[in-house]
Amino acid sequence: MNTIRSNDSDAAAHPGDRDVPGHPSRFLQGRTAIVTGAASGIGRACAVALAGAGALVYVVDRAEEAADQVAEEIGGTACVTDLSDPAAVDALPADADIVVNNAGIQHVAPLHEFPPERFALIQKVMVEAPFRIIRNTLPHMYAQGWGRIVNLSSVHGLRASAFKGAYVAAKHALEGLSKVAALEGASHGVTSNCVSPGYVRTPLVEAQIADQARSHGIEESEVLEKIMLERSAVKRLIEPEEVAAAVLWLCSENAGFVTGTSLPLDGGWTAH
Repeated sequence: MNTIRSNDSDAAAHPGDRDVPGHPSRFLQGRTAIVTGAASGIGRACAVALAGAGALVYVVDRAEEAADQVAEEIGGTACVTDLSDPAAVDALPADADIVVNNAGIQHVAPLHEFPPERFALIQKVMVEAPFRIIRNTLPHMYAQGWGRIVNLSSVHGLRASAFKGAYVAAKHALEGLSKVAALEGASHGVTSNCVSPGYVRTPLVEAQIADQARSHGIEESEVLEKIMLERSAVKRLIEPEEVAAAVLWLCSENAGFVTGTSLPLDGGWTAH
């Protein structure tokens, strides 16, 4: 399934800046971005930030109503897409100058009880779909000599946690894919990086509290302190807007020499 609907309300979404191409806050004026999982959480924050900097944003999500709402808010284009369907992914627009692979799903269970079909689904959405999107958009980026790929990885792309076999495997794979894109894209003016946050205040994180409690044998009220923030020096969840700010910087000209790396936003988790 793939439904694309354009919304031309950008002028209303950004009054005052729309007609000022040289405005410093509009440094992505004339650029086009594709953001997956853009209907909520980190993806929504990234879509808002990129649109605020002047980019036209393809809001990719399977949640039709929410995708439409975000697209209307930012003057973007809603692409209602099931990222587990390769044909639907391949049908997404290929003219993006900026790709933000953000969409993700989670399942918490010990390996010996992990449903194989769930493991496969997570790899499809979080590894194969990003690969296909990068593959489809690189010719456009190469032709113009400029592009930005930002892959929303996770601290779990750098470190492992028990009971998250599929998610950890997918994020490690995404880190590797991102590095290959960086090496291949460098001579074409294309950068590729990961942003790797710790636990972010999103529906995905909130939804796994019950599973975490069950897997670790603790109360739900204990999950935040004992599991999610136990290895973080900064004892709070990071906000989606903080992650989006890092993504936006990686899309700027000032980050043109930054490629093939992972930017941890983990509150000191990987400092251990």
